[in-house]
Amino acid sequence: MHDNNLELPFWEGFSIWNFDRRSDGIWISLVPVPGNDARCSNCSAICPRLHGRYWRTVRDMSLLGEPVWLQVNLRRVRCADCGTCAEQIDWLDRHARVTRRLAQFVGLWCEKLPVAHVCQLTGLHWETVRRIERARLIEQLATLPAAQPSKLVMDEFALFKGHRYATVVLDADTRQVLWVGEGRSRGAVRPFFEWLGAERCQQIEAVAMDMNTAFDLEVQLHCPRARIVYDLFHVVAKYGREVIDRVRVDEANGLKHDKSARQKVKRGRWLLLRNPENVPEEQRPKLEELLAANKALMTTYIMKASLKELWQPSGAWQWRCRWKTWLRMAAESEIESLSRFARRLKTYWRGILARVRWPMHTGQLEGINNRIKVMKRMAYGYRDSDFFFLKIKAAFPGNP
Repeated sequence: MHDNNLELPFWEGFSIWNFDRRSDGIWISLVPVPGNDARCSNCSAICPRLHGRYWRTVRDMSLLGEPVWLQVNLRRVRCADCGTCAEQIDWLDRHARVTRRLAQFVGLWCEKLPVAHVCQLTGLHWETVRRIERARLIEQLATLPAAQPSKLVMDEFALFKGHRYATVVLDADTRQVLWVGEGRSRGAVRPFFEWLGAERCQQIEAVAMDMNTAFDLEVQLHCPRARIVYDLFHVVAKYGREVIDRVRVDEANGLKHDKSARQKVKRGRWLLLRNPENVPEEQRPKLEELLAANKALMTTYIMKASLKELWQPSGAWQWRCRWKTWLRMAAESEIESLSRFARRLKTYWRGILARVRWPMHTGQLEGINNRIKVMKRMAYGYRDSDFFFLKIKAAFPGNP
């Protein structure tokens, strides 16, 4: 079919020259409307002089469930200021193989569905959808105001199986994810501080983190005014692994002659690791029986509660008294794993004391990390880490 006079609002400035239905979809040929002057794609100036014409095949929104292919007759113009360049088209970006309308449709669904599902919905190739989504994410992030953080939160999450991790940096005030990078070593997090710049690094007052030496050293190097704040959750988790679990195993091994008591100790791990207020009512008698029958477990359990008190709001003098008392009790406990943990923790006292001045924690990032895991599961994983990191930053732009 040929119709040089049929002009539709879908393709402004062009009219349908040919319409054909084929096995792979609907094919429509478009030509410029006669008398419609071309504009320069760089400066938008009207260019009456043409350099040449060419055809480009692009995809548009499906029609009645069938793919729509457009064969567009495009013009190259001779602009007095820009030289030879392509003409400006409102509904088609330069070099694009899909219309702007279809790209917006893809971007909308990529916010809700994995890329593979959007490919099934649109019939586009996976790489095409990802390229469209990447461009949308970069454009979206470019509109965000420049971050001016004063307090940061740093943590890591599992990127792949096999102990491969990525690091996330959060603005503690606005809850904006500032940076995501693969790895958790000093070299891995250094690009963040280089991106932040010397001037903004000087503005950082406090950084919350777990007891990661790599994070600690890089913060001290690049942000000399910042105070390190160690997170209670990670310290208590480390205490559970290195002290409570070790004591529980040792006590169970010492009860080989009493199988009933040994089984109670072996099966009491989660009762010992839980906070007292989180122990189910029906399980509390078991916990009380377990602690009453074993002095070492009772000691480590009470010391865990005392350890948490070091993070409670108090003055510096009160904290110092609690800290010295805890260290002395750990040394006098005659429990090797507890004494060893106390000696190691002693070197981190400044980061624990900083909690008095800066009531910060990594709990904000723990919630974000859980959402990151959901994003990863929905997409069945990501082949491109950089693309995944863009999606994370776009998903957490911060509070307005």
